[in-house]
Amino acid sequence: MDSGSEKLYYSISEVCSLTGLKPHVLRYWETAFPMLKPSKNQSGNRIYKQEDIGLIKLISSLLYQERYTIDGARQKMEEMNNHDQQMELELEAATVSAERIDSIKKEIMDIIAILDRDPMAVDKQDNKG
Repeated sequence: MDSGSEKLYYSISEVCSLTGLKPHVLRYWETAFPMLKPSKNQSGNRIYKQEDIGLIKLISSLLYQERYTIDGARQKMEEMNNHDQQMELELEAATVSAERIDSIKKEIMDIIAILDRDPMAVDKQDNKG
């Protein structure tokens, strides 16, 4: 199977082929990692989405490469999730409305128009008043 193909759903055997893990390991990880919850089809078979596979690869990396315990990997993933949520909130707070952008653009255009005038013409207006 080509791991570069973008399918919507993968069977447990396909995920095992992609990750090099055994089915019983994936089923156990569902109980150990609450964030890993693959859907089930009408037959009751697990169907994994691309996000699930990414999560499985992250769990595998934490456990096998970085040598975390199950509890340590779960905690690390929760910290990563909380950090991601915090970053999303910061991005939402940093967004500016289109009306505000238009207002700022108008102010800048007004300033540019003032700067483009002949300085002597502005001085003459000041002297008249």
